[in-house]
Amino acid sequence: MTNNISNSIALFARAQGSIPGGVNSPVRAFKSVGGTPLFIQLAAGAYLYDVDGNRYIDYIASWGPMILGHAYAPVVKAIQQYAEYSTSYGAPTQLEIEMAELIRSMTSNVDLIRMVSSGTEACMSAIRVARGYTGRNKILKFEGCYHGHADSFLVKAGSGVATFNIQTVPGVTAGVSADTLTCAYNDLDAVKKLAASHKGEIAAIIVEPVAGNMGCILPAPGFLEGLRKVCDEEGIIFIFDEVMTGFRLAKGGAQEKLGIDADLVTYGKVIGAGMPVGAFGGKKEIMQVVAPLGSVYQAGTLSGNPIAMIAGFTLLSELNCNPSLYEELDQKTAYLKKGLEKELEAWGHPFVINHFGSMLSIHFSEKPVNDFASASAANNALFAKFFHAMLNRGIYLPPSAFEAWFLNNALTTEDLDNTIKAAGESLAEIMK
Repeated sequence: MTNNISNSIALFARAQGSIPGGVNSPVRAFKSVGGTPLFIQLAAGAYLYDVDGNRYIDYIASWGPMILGHAYAPVVKAIQQYAEYSTSYGAPTQLEIEMAELIRSMTSNVDLIRMVSSGTEACMSAIRVARGYTGRNKILKFEGCYHGHADSFLVKAGSGVATFNIQTVPGVTAGVSADTLTCAYNDLDAVKKLAASHKGEIAAIIVEPVAGNMGCILPAPGFLEGLRKVCDEEGIIFIFDEVMTGFRLAKGGAQEKLGIDADLVTYGKVIGAGMPVGAFGGKKEIMQVVAPLGSVYQAGTLSGNPIAMIAGFTLLSELNCNPSLYEELDQKTAYLKKGLEKELEAWGHPFVINHFGSMLSIHFSEKPVNDFASASAANNALFAKFFHAMLNRGIYLPPSAFEAWFLNNALTTEDLDNTIKAAGESLAEIMK
């Protein structure tokens, strides 16, 4: 069974004449799985509709932000109303204050927060703040964690960089690479050794508390607690990259879910309800170094954009007032995982399903997948076959084994059952 995608094929050919690779973000190009990327016409609830009229059950949710489904009516209405006032002012608004206050009320340790326009910008700025506050230059990140495409973060990054097997990124200088230390995710002993050998040199440790850029990778018991202890002992700023997990795993994000406080936290995705937005915040003593309060410069013409702010404020307000939404979404994800496990067990070949909250990933692997090396060692060619078999059955998965699935609360039990059924049929098909 194959859907007609003739219009997507034509648009992709046309796009390559004016856009590098035909896409404005690399993973959309389907390079990891092969084939032609689908061009989407519209989305509603749990469904995507492509330019050829095909409908798909969506497990990307715009890579996370559409936690309550696409075209969520209160968000759309709020955007429409605020667009009539103008799309940007370049001046402060009351809405920015209300957004900051709402985020502070939902999190445990964010005293001050600065709005930016993307998750990349948020992480880049948090690193600059950590360097400015500590007077140190080096940072430590983890192999397979993706914190955006700022130079420092492209050293042994996950997600799109992993998908394209780009290990050394042209344009990232040797100096930047030298100031970026890396360890395997979940390897606390390696962190301790690096901290000891670079004593007094490391400004920050940045981590995805639940990694979503090499599949969904869970922190090992004691890993994050160990990082917190190392940071406390060595005067290192501990940064949680919650661009994916913030306000998705719980009201207070991964910090609340895991019971660990970071010094700085970065946000994106959910806080914009699909609009381009990011934020970084944390302890007052650290954030006070940010201009105009301090001398660490960070600025953005569209930071705190009113359309992005009202979209995010509306969605966050809904999540804040209805915490049961997280329980519903977690239950749906657990239901899907159980159904997928049943089909995969009947299939009879090695697999791993990683799952945390409303994030999930399937790896065709004989061994646990708990870091970038184990994610890379899985049979990702088999995942590509599975992806296309599912796509042909109307199930839209992330087009890379290195990406987490994101569920949205518009998914019905029928949608989940259809997904499980499609998985069983797809597994049977790819082993013929």
